[in-house]
Amino acid sequence: MRLRLDLSYDGTGFRGWAVQPGLRTVQGEIEAAIAMILRLPRSAQLTCAGRTDAGVHARGQVAHVDLDDVDPKHLERRLRRLLPEDIVLRSLTVAADGFDARFAALERRYAYRMFDGPPGPDPLTRTSVVRWPRRLDVDAMNAAGDRLVGEHDFASFCKKREGATTIRTLRQLSTVRDGDSLETTVRADAFCHSMVRSLMGLLVAVGERRYEPEWTDEVLAKATRDARVMVMPPHGLVLEEVVYPDDAGLAARAAESRRRRDE
Repeated sequence: MRLRLDLSYDGTGFRGWAVQPGLRTVQGEIEAAIAMILRLPRSAQLTCAGRTDAGVHARGQVAHVDLDDVDPKHLERRLRRLLPEDIVLRSLTVAADGFDARFAALERRYAYRMFDGPPGPDPLTRTSVVRWPRRLDVDAMNAAGDRLVGEHDFASFCKKREGATTIRTLRQLSTVRDGDSLETTVRADAFCHSMVRSLMGLLVAVGERRYEPEWTDEVLAKATRDARVMVMPPHGLVLEEVVYPDDAGLAARAAESRRRRDE
């Protein structure tokens, strides 16, 4: 039986999503809790829609796990009691046929939040909003972001992994200002490692007017990381939503995603 888990978490106290020996991770906490509840001899492996880095948060993470002879409602109740306070299980349901949390996803939506005013952000948001010391030009940031929308090889924005493609379709990269608060929305079919925080590094460099928006084309054309593009701090980043097709389209979408990855 495949189960779908919809999750939210505060990434502050985690070394990211993926299990790492001796380190506290989101996946590790959930898998350990499931193993304890079901008295499993070994952990049942979770697959998520997007592996968040250390310090990155999620409001709309999705994962799946394959288990036999499980009452989903019972497991949901027990998990909610057992999981730590910085992980919230929003729902646990039997997944539709063809569902795969990773490969069936149509897109992921992230938000990156910053504050560039002199007083600093509300101290209650210090773990989810990045304080920036210089005023940013949002129009210039959006001009740069528009140049990145579409299907490109984002190798210059990614920490490349052997055997993994860096070609992605970026659907939105736009920033809005509300007083001293900035929120950037980033939508794509998928993201490679560190891509969102590197995209934000480029936007900030342009927003500070250190480079013109056209500089984006030069960076994008490179086959390797550009040292002038910083990787922004993780705590401003939140995985807000993962979008899936309707149930009838799940299997086809998963097959298409796997095929593109193997090309």
